[in-house]
Amino acid sequence: MFSCRNVLILLGPPGSGKGTQSAKLSEVLSIPAISTGEILRRECQSGSDLGRTVQAIITAGQLVSDDLMNRVIVSRMLEEDCRTGCILDGYPRTVSQAHFLDDLLNGRGIPEPTVIDFAVSMKEIVARLSRRRQCSACGRIFTAPLGGDPVRCDFDGSILSQRPDDHPKAIRARLELYRQNARDLHRYYSRRDYHRIDAARSTDEVLDEVMMILQRGARRPVQKIETALTATAAY
Repeated sequence: MFSCRNVLILLGPPGSGKGTQSAKLSEVLSIPAISTGEILRRECQSGSDLGRTVQAIITAGQLVSDDLMNRVIVSRMLEEDCRTGCILDGYPRTVSQAHFLDDLLNGRGIPEPTVIDFAVSMKEIVARLSRRRQCSACGRIFTAPLGGDPVRCDFDGSILSQRPDDHPKAIRARLELYRQNARDLHRYYSRRDYHRIDAARSTDEVLDEVMMILQRGARRPVQKIETALTATAAY
Protein backbone atom coordinates (compact mmCIF):
# COMPACT_ATOMS: atom_id res chain seq x y z
CA MET A 1 0.00 0.00 0.00
CA PHE A 2 1.10 3.55 -0.72
CA SER A 3 2.88 5.22 2.19
CA CYS A 4 0.62 8.05 3.33
CA ARG A 5 3.69 9.96 4.46
CA ASN A 6 4.30 10.91 0.86
CA VAL A 7 2.77 13.91 -0.86
CA LEU A 8 0.92 13.11 -4.07
CA ILE A 9 0.73 15.76 -6.81
CA LEU A 10 -1.87 15.55 -9.58
CA LEU A 11 -0.96 17.50 -12.71
CA GLY A 12 -3.12 17.95 -15.78
CA PRO A 13 -5.18 20.46 -17.73
CA PRO A 14 -8.68 21.59 -16.73
CA GLY A 15 -11.13 18.75 -17.31
CA SER A 16 -8.53 15.99 -17.12
CA GLY A 17 -10.22 14.40 -14.10
CA LYS A 18 -7.88 15.54 -11.33
CA GLY A 19 -10.73 16.60 -9.05
CA THR A 20 -12.60 13.32 -9.45
CA GLN A 21 -9.48 11.24 -8.85
CA SER A 22 -8.27 13.31 -5.90
CA ALA A 23 -11.60 12.76 -4.14
CA LYS A 24 -11.44 8.99 -4.72
CA LEU A 25 -7.77 8.77 -3.72
CA SER A 26 -8.47 10.77 -0.58
CA GLU A 27 -11.06 8.17 0.45
CA VAL A 28 -8.83 5.19 -0.39
CA LEU A 29 -5.64 6.58 1.20
CA SER A 30 -7.33 8.39 4.13
CA ILE A 31 -5.44 11.61 3.47
CA PRO A 32 -6.97 14.98 2.50
CA ALA A 33 -7.24 16.22 -1.08
CA ILE A 34 -6.18 19.86 -1.31
CA SER A 35 -7.63 21.80 -4.24
CA THR A 36 -6.15 25.25 -4.74
CA GLY A 37 -9.51 26.64 -5.82
CA GLU A 38 -11.23 25.33 -2.70
CA ILE A 39 -8.59 26.50 -0.24
CA LEU A 40 -8.49 29.97 -1.80
CA ARG A 41 -12.27 30.22 -1.40
CA ARG A 42 -12.06 28.93 2.17
CA GLU A 43 -9.28 31.34 3.05
CA CYS A 44 -11.32 34.23 1.68
CA GLN A 45 -14.34 33.16 3.73
CA SER A 46 -12.27 32.79 6.92
CA GLY A 47 -11.82 36.53 7.36
CA SER A 48 -8.12 36.10 8.16
CA ASP A 49 -5.53 38.68 7.14
CA LEU A 50 -4.31 36.25 4.49
CA GLY A 51 -7.87 35.66 3.30
CA ARG A 52 -8.55 39.38 2.97
CA THR A 53 -5.38 39.80 0.94
CA VAL A 54 -6.37 36.96 -1.39
CA GLN A 55 -9.92 38.31 -1.72
CA ALA A 56 -8.67 41.77 -2.69
CA ILE A 57 -6.47 40.28 -5.43
CA ILE A 58 -9.24 38.09 -6.83
CA THR A 59 -11.78 40.92 -6.69
CA ALA A 60 -9.37 43.08 -8.70
CA GLY A 61 -9.19 40.35 -11.35
CA GLN A 62 -5.51 39.72 -10.75
CA LEU A 63 -3.62 36.43 -10.45
CA VAL A 64 -2.55 35.17 -7.03
CA SER A 65 1.25 35.41 -6.91
CA ASP A 66 3.51 32.43 -6.32
CA ASP A 67 4.50 33.78 -2.90
CA LEU A 68 0.90 34.21 -1.79
CA MET A 69 -0.15 30.83 -3.17
CA ASN A 70 2.74 29.21 -1.29
CA ARG A 71 1.58 30.87 1.94
CA VAL A 72 -1.96 29.59 1.45
CA ILE A 73 -0.68 26.05 0.77
CA VAL A 74 1.56 26.03 3.86
CA SER A 75 -1.33 27.31 5.96
CA ARG A 76 -3.44 24.37 4.78
CA MET A 77 -0.67 21.78 5.18
CA LEU A 78 -0.14 22.84 8.80
CA GLU A 79 -3.58 21.53 9.69
CA GLU A 80 -3.83 18.32 11.70
CA ASP A 81 -5.35 16.18 8.95
CA CYS A 82 -2.25 16.66 6.77
CA ARG A 83 0.20 15.21 9.28
CA THR A 84 0.15 11.83 7.50
CA GLY A 85 0.20 13.19 3.95
CA CYS A 86 -1.96 14.95 1.38
CA ILE A 87 -2.98 15.08 -2.27
CA LEU A 88 -2.29 18.36 -4.11
CA ASP A 89 -4.71 19.15 -6.94
CA GLY A 90 -3.73 22.27 -8.88
CA TYR A 91 -0.49 22.99 -7.00
CA PRO A 92 2.27 23.57 -7.91
CA ARG A 93 1.44 25.43 -11.12
CA THR A 94 4.85 26.98 -11.70
CA VAL A 95 8.45 25.86 -11.32
CA SER A 96 8.89 28.49 -8.61
CA GLN A 97 6.08 26.88 -6.61
CA ALA A 98 7.62 23.44 -7.21
CA HIS A 99 10.97 24.63 -5.82
CA PHE A 100 9.21 26.06 -2.77
CA LEU A 101 7.39 22.77 -2.14
CA ASP A 102 10.61 20.76 -2.51
CA ASP A 103 12.39 22.98 0.00
CA LEU A 104 9.47 22.66 2.42
CA LEU A 105 9.38 18.86 2.23
CA ASN A 106 13.13 18.31 2.12
CA GLY A 107 13.64 20.53 5.15
CA ARG A 108 11.44 18.21 7.19
CA GLY A 109 12.70 14.85 5.94
CA ILE A 110 9.54 14.14 3.96
CA PRO A 111 10.13 12.07 0.78
CA GLU A 112 9.88 13.84 -2.56
CA PRO A 113 6.35 13.91 -3.98
CA THR A 114 4.95 11.35 -6.37
CA VAL A 115 3.68 13.17 -9.46
CA ILE A 116 0.84 11.85 -11.63
CA ASP A 117 0.39 13.76 -14.91
CA PHE A 118 -3.07 13.29 -16.47
CA ALA A 119 -2.84 13.33 -20.28
CA VAL A 120 -6.04 14.04 -22.24
CA SER A 121 -6.49 15.40 -25.77
CA MET A 122 -7.91 18.88 -26.34
CA LYS A 123 -10.87 17.36 -28.22
CA GLU A 124 -11.76 15.16 -25.24
CA ILE A 125 -11.42 18.00 -22.74
CA VAL A 126 -13.61 20.34 -24.79
CA ALA A 127 -16.25 17.60 -24.92
CA ARG A 128 -16.01 17.00 -21.16
CA LEU A 129 -16.10 20.62 -20.03
CA SER A 130 -18.87 21.56 -22.44
CA ARG A 131 -21.07 19.11 -20.52
CA ARG A 132 -19.92 20.20 -17.04
CA ARG A 133 -22.56 21.73 -14.78
CA GLN A 134 -22.16 23.20 -11.28
CA CYS A 135 -24.58 23.43 -8.37
CA SER A 136 -25.39 27.05 -7.56
CA ALA A 137 -25.49 26.28 -3.81
CA CYS A 138 -22.94 23.60 -2.84
CA GLY A 139 -20.60 23.93 -5.82
CA ARG A 140 -20.62 20.21 -6.66
CA ILE A 141 -19.84 19.34 -10.26
CA PHE A 142 -22.05 17.17 -12.49
CA THR A 143 -21.82 15.96 -16.07
CA ALA A 144 -24.81 16.59 -18.29
CA PRO A 145 -25.97 13.43 -20.06
CA LEU A 146 -25.78 13.33 -23.84
CA GLY A 147 -28.97 14.74 -25.29
CA GLY A 148 -30.08 16.62 -22.17
CA ASP A 149 -29.11 18.55 -19.06
CA PRO A 150 -29.63 17.64 -15.40
CA VAL A 151 -31.45 20.61 -13.91
CA ARG A 152 -31.17 19.97 -10.15
CA CYS A 153 -28.37 18.99 -7.77
CA ASP A 154 -28.67 15.40 -6.51
CA PHE A 155 -27.64 16.54 -3.01
CA ASP A 156 -29.62 19.70 -2.27
CA GLY A 157 -31.96 20.17 -5.24
CA SER A 158 -30.45 23.51 -6.27
CA ILE A 159 -30.33 24.59 -9.89
CA LEU A 160 -27.32 23.50 -11.98
CA SER A 161 -25.70 25.93 -14.36
CA GLN A 162 -22.87 26.07 -16.89
CA ARG A 163 -19.85 28.17 -15.99
CA PRO A 164 -19.14 31.06 -18.40
CA ASP A 165 -15.68 29.64 -19.13
CA ASP A 166 -17.00 26.17 -20.02
CA HIS A 167 -17.91 27.07 -23.58
CA PRO A 168 -15.66 25.65 -26.37
CA LYS A 169 -13.90 28.92 -27.30
CA ALA A 170 -13.09 29.77 -23.68
CA ILE A 171 -12.02 26.18 -22.96
CA ARG A 172 -9.51 26.20 -25.84
CA ALA A 173 -8.05 29.49 -24.60
CA ARG A 174 -7.63 28.07 -21.07
CA LEU A 175 -5.99 24.92 -22.43
CA GLU A 176 -3.51 26.92 -24.48
CA LEU A 177 -2.61 28.99 -21.42
CA TYR A 178 -2.21 25.81 -19.36
CA ARG A 179 0.02 24.25 -22.01
CA GLN A 180 2.31 27.29 -22.04
CA ASN A 181 2.60 27.41 -18.25
CA ALA A 182 2.88 23.64 -17.71
CA ARG A 183 5.72 22.93 -20.15
CA ASP A 184 8.50 23.92 -17.75
CA LEU A 185 6.77 22.24 -14.82
CA HIS A 186 6.58 18.92 -16.69
CA ARG A 187 10.26 19.22 -17.56
CA TYR A 188 11.08 19.94 -13.90
CA TYR A 189 9.40 16.76 -12.66
CA SER A 190 10.08 14.46 -15.62
CA ARG A 191 13.28 12.97 -14.14
CA ARG A 192 11.80 12.46 -10.71
CA ASP A 193 9.03 10.19 -9.37
CA TYR A 194 6.90 11.26 -12.34
CA HIS A 195 4.25 9.23 -14.17
CA ARG A 196 2.30 10.37 -17.24
CA ILE A 197 -0.90 8.39 -17.70
CA ASP A 198 -3.74 8.24 -20.20
CA ALA A 199 -6.65 9.93 -18.41
CA ALA A 200 -9.10 9.62 -21.33
CA ARG A 201 -10.44 6.37 -19.87
CA SER A 202 -13.07 5.44 -17.35
CA THR A 203 -12.73 6.76 -13.80
CA ASP A 204 -12.11 3.25 -12.45
CA GLU A 205 -9.41 2.48 -15.03
CA VAL A 206 -7.52 5.67 -14.22
CA LEU A 207 -7.84 5.05 -10.47
CA ASP A 208 -6.54 1.48 -10.87
CA GLU A 209 -3.44 2.70 -12.72
CA VAL A 210 -2.72 5.40 -10.14
CA MET A 211 -2.99 2.85 -7.33
CA MET A 212 -0.63 0.47 -9.17
CA ILE A 213 1.93 3.28 -9.47
CA LEU A 214 1.64 4.09 -5.77
CA GLN A 215 1.90 0.45 -4.74
CA ARG A 216 5.06 -0.03 -6.83
CA GLY A 217 6.57 3.06 -5.25
CA ALA A 218 5.76 1.81 -1.76
CA ARG A 219 8.11 -1.14 -2.29
CA ARG A 220 11.05 1.28 -2.47
CA PRO A 221 12.71 2.27 0.84
CA VAL A 222 10.90 5.22 2.38
CA GLN A 223 12.88 7.84 4.28
CA LYS A 224 11.91 8.14 7.92
CA ILE A 225 10.27 11.44 8.75
CA GLU A 226 12.15 13.03 11.62
CA THR A 227 9.96 16.11 12.00
CA ALA A 228 6.40 16.93 11.05
CA LEU A 229 5.20 20.24 9.70
CA THR A 230 4.92 22.74 12.51
CA ALA A 231 3.84 26.35 12.77
CA THR A 232 7.51 27.42 12.61
CA ALA A 233 7.62 26.03 9.08
CA ALA A 234 5.69 28.95 7.70
CA TYR A 235 7.40 31.25 5.28
